[in-house]
Amino acid sequence: MADSQKRKWVERPAVSVALRYGLAVVSVAAALGSAQAFLYFHLPQPFTAFALSAIAITYWYGGTLPGVFAALLSLIVRGYYFEPEISAVSRIFYDLVFLTFALLMTRITRTRNELEVRVAERTEALTRANEDLKLEIIERKQAEERLRQSEDYLHEAQKLGRMGSWAHNAISGTFFASPELLRIFGRDPHAEKPTREMLRAYIHPEDRPSYVEMVTRAASEKADWDTEYRIVLENGKLKHIHAVAHAVTNGTGDLVEYIGTVMDVTERKLAEAALREAQSDLARINRVTTMGELTASLAHEINQPLAAAVTNANTTLRWLTREHPDLEEARASALRIVKDGTRAAEIITRMRSLFKKGTQQREVVDINDVVREMIVLLRGEATPYFISVRTELAPDLPRFMADRVQLQQVLMNLMLNGIEAMKEVDGNRTLTIKSQRAENDHVLISVSDTGVGLPPQFAEQIFNAFFTTKGQGTGLGLSISRSIVEAHGGRLWANNNSPRGASFYVSLPTKAEVHE
Repeated sequence: MADSQKRKWVERPAVSVALRYGLAVVSVAAALGSAQAFLYFHLPQPFTAFALSAIAITYWYGGTLPGVFAALLSLIVRGYYFEPEISAVSRIFYDLVFLTFALLMTRITRTRNELEVRVAERTEALTRANEDLKLEIIERKQAEERLRQSEDYLHEAQKLGRMGSWAHNAISGTFFASPELLRIFGRDPHAEKPTREMLRAYIHPEDRPSYVEMVTRAASEKADWDTEYRIVLENGKLKHIHAVAHAVTNGTGDLVEYIGTVMDVTERKLAEAALREAQSDLARINRVTTMGELTASLAHEINQPLAAAVTNANTTLRWLTREHPDLEEARASALRIVKDGTRAAEIITRMRSLFKKGTQQREVVDINDVVREMIVLLRGEATPYFISVRTELAPDLPRFMADRVQLQQVLMNLMLNGIEAMKEVDGNRTLTIKSQRAENDHVLISVSDTGVGLPPQFAEQIFNAFFTTKGQGTGLGLSISRSIVEAHGGRLWANNNSPRGASFYVSLPTKAEVHE
């Protein structure tokens, strides 16, 4: 605060100049009147006492300059009214007393003003500190309210997302778990304080060893981790959990704490299982529908080995009924009968496997054998339309684990699509199936035709479920085929050929993991 402002703040109620100097005049006049009352006793000294009092009052309430003015006015009044009655020594003594008293009052007044200024400054500082404290209290209350609202929002968001949070201090060992995390584990958020050991006890016994090993290894490496496991609640209910944790380190690289989240993904797991079941049923329905269309072709394929078996049986009878039976020829004919019967049985087995419902049966598969089987099975579909089937199969392809029936279904869908695309075209009608090695331990199978090709405006939609360009199509064949290929860890795509036709490519890993 500036000096002028300080002086203004400490001024007495008589703040105007007129009032302050008027106080000097009034006080001296009152001293004069009081002193004249004592003239009856012929004593001039009372004026001195009254004048000093007037000067003190003026100094105290009017300030320094009005006090000096009162002192001078008192000297004038004394000299005018009382000086003839006193000696020169008394007059000098009185003047010294007035001067000394005026100086003392000036000093006292200045000290008082300085004290009042300091008191005012201290009062103002305390007032300002009190206001700052009140403001800080208000801001703290607002911050606490915002924090409480944020915590409420966080709890509601975690509840809606079925996701809880936790933190574990690696130094102090303290553990924090959010209310939603405790609810996921079937615990009361207001019950006893949670611990890592208490929550870890809920992990499924089959998943617990791998979980503990993974967490221990991540802590030793100060690394983040991401895993899924199952928990068993006290009522026996099973839940699927997806957990993620982040390692927090200090400036020296030491592990400080882990902060993580836990999400209940039970419904997602159940939905995925239901989806896989639905896809399996849908795939079987697609196989049944397709096989219904192939009844005539399959009957033709079965009739071939059966007719050959009958012919060989008649030949055997002729060799045996001769006057001198030729046993070697009869034996050879009998072997051909066995071969024809086996071939018919294999065709029937393939048909039954395509209709069969069940889980995947993975076995070691030679993809070239699967291609040959489907060519034999679909020959009756291609022959009536003068479609030639050509193969370019690499002889050194590795065998790999796969579901043979599902791969048959994929090739059957692709080959039937190619045959369907060439039924109405003029000119060359050739269906070409190739197999070869590909990069990253994959095999590549392609099915190419010389048909109408893929519609450019729908090239990206042909693998969508229920999308079809055929008048009698269901729109499921290519969608199911892609699902089967991807479940084997592979990829299915298509391109148009030049000058016409289309090619479908199936890339399968020879060291694939099962993708359920």
